[in-house]
Amino acid sequence: METVTVSPKFQVVIPKKLREELKLRPGQKLLIYPFEGGLRLEAPRPVTELRGMAKGMSWREDYRDRKDRF
Repeated sequence: METVTVSPKFQVVIPKKLREELKLRPGQKLLIYPFEGGLRLEAPRPVTELRGMAKGMSWREDYRDRKDRF
């Protein structure tokens, strides 16, 4: 586990060991959000990774009425 310090501008530096392990590059975008009382950083995933995510889910026509769409 690594420890970082928040700067007066609310910035933190990701330790080199973690940057190398996660293959982070300068300018790369990361998502940050609160999670279980802390912060979580994640690299955004491309939309193509979501393909097939709902495969096999059952769908019934009465789940949503056509008039609910407008």
